[in-house]
Amino acid sequence: MSPPLWHNARFVLGPTVTASRHDTLSYIAPQRGWFTHPFRAPRALRSWLSDRGSLTRRLKARHADFRVSPVARGFARPFPDEAQTLRLSPKTLAYVRDVLLIGGGHMRVFAHSVLPRASLRGGWCGITRLGTKPLGETLFTDPRIRRLGLTMRRLDARHPLYRAARRHTGLTAHHLWARRSVFCLNGHPLLVTEVFLPAIEAP
Repeated sequence: MSPPLWHNARFVLGPTVTASRHDTLSYIAPQRGWFTHPFRAPRALRSWLSDRGSLTRRLKARHADFRVSPVARGFARPFPDEAQTLRLSPKTLAYVRDVLLIGGGHMRVFAHSVLPRASLRGGWCGITRLGTKPLGETLFTDPRIRRLGLTMRRLDARHPLYRAARRHTGLTAHHLWARRSVFCLNGHPLLVTEVFLPAIEAP
């Protein structure tokens, strides 16, 4: 039997490889500065930060004109804390995809995904062909994909992810809140970080 298609993605995932949770977790390092509970975040953001469902699906339910706008993609060095989380050498290149999630005429989320080269050979190869299709929703349609926890933190100008979000959006907020997850397919990780922009709760 051929492997299932990702909905809305038009590509086929790689063959199933059995991997235990222990094998998968061995690739993931503790994330310093990232927390498992949004108690430090503004109350209006807490449900967004802690929601374990599909962010894309939630935004599409709120905004009929929801769309994904890619702003950067290709091979680059992960940010230092990303390399540490994925246990990569700081100089190792990974496939990086940056997009804006837009709805109701506002930029709502800056989404940043990091895929190690080894994961491209582990079934995630379709990531490079997503284009304007959303990644977030498709992560929840294949039973082989497992999410390993959810962490969050406040970003400011000292963090390169804040600077990337500001560069692609032109926003001048002094800080932004983000959440991060590692998704695993066939034992290979994909790191996804979603940065919530000031308009996340706007009508």
